[in-house]
Amino acid sequence: MTEIFGVIGYPVKHSMSPAMHNAAFRKTGYDGVYIPLEVKPENFQVAIDGIKAIGFRGINVTIPYKERITELFRNGKEVMEIGAANTVDLRKGICHNTDVDGVTGALQESGVGTDGMKVLVVGAGGAARACVYALRDSNDVFITNRTAERGVDIAERFGVEFIREKRVETMEFDLIVNATPLGMRGFPEKLPVPEKVLQKRPAVFDMVYNPPETVLIRKAASYGCRIVSGVDMLVYQGAKAFEIFTGNNAPVQVMKRAVISELKKIS
Repeated sequence: MTEIFGVIGYPVKHSMSPAMHNAAFRKTGYDGVYIPLEVKPENFQVAIDGIKAIGFRGINVTIPYKERITELFRNGKEVMEIGAANTVDLRKGICHNTDVDGVTGALQESGVGTDGMKVLVVGAGGAARACVYALRDSNDVFITNRTAERGVDIAERFGVEFIREKRVETMEFDLIVNATPLGMRGFPEKLPVPEKVLQKRPAVFDMVYNPPETVLIRKAASYGCRIVSGVDMLVYQGAKAFEIFTGNNAPVQVMKRAVISELKKIS
């Protein structure tokens, strides 16, 4: 019997996850289907009950539910530390955070590496938390956020330093990570850091993948910064989710080609 998977969020029309996972199912011969589930916040609990009643095998979780979902299922170790999840194995009733795998996979794919860097993470949501969790042990990590209170909370949770936006342009970093929606299709096309920071030529990792070339990526590239792709972040977190869902090795390159193909259709 065909197993059902999906991605729940609001909105999810921009998500490339259905194309990516359905391509992986076809390539591996897995009898599964993956669908988008756009659910308004007031209907979230009802939707989760329905997903369980229908017999979904697994779901991915995106904005704005990455924190809320952790209250409804058991949590893996990384989820308990991060406080956010993006993947739920519904057969076992366990939340995972494969954004961590997306961060490390994207950095390794770009050749930037994951050790010994001075890193600035911009943002205070689930993606920022996963990034700090992934990098804090082997790098000197700083976090900044427009709303200082949320940024301070995350810094204290992970034992890293919060810095205010005004101080950012006075410092030098090896890697800048945009973990905000700035630059995403439908959001303001603004730089998440002052342009002066990019002129110092750090590596730049924009977690936004739609569009694949954001205003941050264009500007960073113009200064000769090494670029880490949000598409690779999406693909590597998706590959880990696929393995959790199916128990099979993920066809990473097939998944990446599917994402790129979909993005070209809407560019």
